[in-house]
Amino acid sequence: MKTTIEIDCTPEEARRLAGLPDVTKVNEAYVDNLTKLVQGGASIEQLSQLGQLISPLGNAGLNLVQQLMQVGTGAVLNATRKEK
Repeated sequence: MKTTIEIDCTPEEARRLAGLPDVTKVNEAYVDNLTKLVQGGASIEQLSQLGQLISPLGNAGLNLVQQLMQVGTGAVLNATRKEK
């Protein structure tokens, strides 16, 4: 037997239903600070530090993302070569 329940609600209603906190103001402050940093001509060191703060696993997480991207692009290139 299969039962399907469909709930029609806005993202805000879903957030409240799940009991999650409203982080709108925190997100706006984060985006504003990030925009100011990038527009202010941040140095490479500042951007590197920002990347480490954003990534939950630090450099290991960034390396993992880089490896996944390399594997994905390699697969696409191999598939393209086989088609020719």
